Amino acid sequence: MFEDEARFGRISEPQRCWAPAGVRPEVSAQMVREYEYAFAAVSPHDGVLDTLVLPEVHTEAMGLFLAEVAHRHQDELIVMVLDGAGWHTAKRLPVPANVRLVSLPPWSPQLNPAEHLWDEVREKWFANRLFPSMDALETQLVSGLSVLENDALRVASLSGFEWIRSVSLKAH
Repeated sequence: MFEDEARFGRISEPQRCWAPAGVRPEVSAQMVREYEYAFAAVSPHDGVLDTLVLPEVHTEAMGLFLAEVAHRHQDELIVMVLDGAGWHTAKRLPVPANVRLVSLPPWSPQLNPAEHLWDEVREKWFANRLFPSMDALETQLVSGLSVLENDALRVASLSGFEWIRSVSLKAH
C-alpha cells in the first residue's frame, strides 16, 4: 500500500467550471484558516483504499492511522510505502506487527500513487464550494473518501495502475 496525507480547509480556491455560452459563472470565495487532514493508504493493483480523517497530522495521528489500517487488514502483511515526513520516521511511532514501512526517496511525490487521490477529492467534492463550518467540511470530506473507498475500479484507475488490473483480469 502507498500512504499519504492531505490538508483540506475552509480556504477556497475558485476553479474553472462549465457555464452556458455567454454566461460568466460567479463563484464565492472564503479565507478561513481551519483545516482537517485526510490520511489514505491505497493498494494500486486492486484499488483497495483505507482512509481516516483527523484534526491534526503528527506522530500520534500517524500511529492511529497505522493501527486502523492494520485492524482492517488483520490477516495480511502490509508493506506500506510512504514519504519521508517527520511523523513517518519518528522513533516513537507505533508500528503494528503486521505493517512494514518503506520510505520513498526524498523529494519524489511523483512516485506515490496516493497523491492522485487528492486531486480527485478536490475536483469532485471541494471545487467551488464554501463550508460554513468545520463540521460541514468534514462531512464533505468523509463523503468523498467513502465514495472512493467503495469504488475499487475508480481508485485503481486514479492511482495509475488500472492497466495492470485489466491485464490480470483478461488473463483469468
